Amino acid sequence: MESTEIVSIGRDLLITTLWLVGPAVLCSILVGVTVSVLQTITSVQDQTLSFAPRIVSVGLIMLIALPWMVQMSSSFTIRMMSRMLQVTQ
Repeated sequence: MESTEIVSIGRDLLITTLWLVGPAVLCSILVGVTVSVLQTITSVQDQTLSFAPRIVSVGLIMLIALPWMVQMSSSFTIRMMSRMLQVTQ
């Protein structure tokens, strides 16, 4: 296996990982910023007020995106298995 193939596999792994965690991270950031702005406006500084909406929203996004995430993970696994077959031949 050449170094270009290893770099290609690593790049594919990182891109797939970013796509899989992207919706949850973006949702968490958006909800966190929104709650922080509301806390600043209302002068309420409770830590759980920021944590609870984030957990709920990320959970909902994960449930909504789960079929897409499973499809993307399985296609990545199939790509890696086919590369493994190419290396062994």
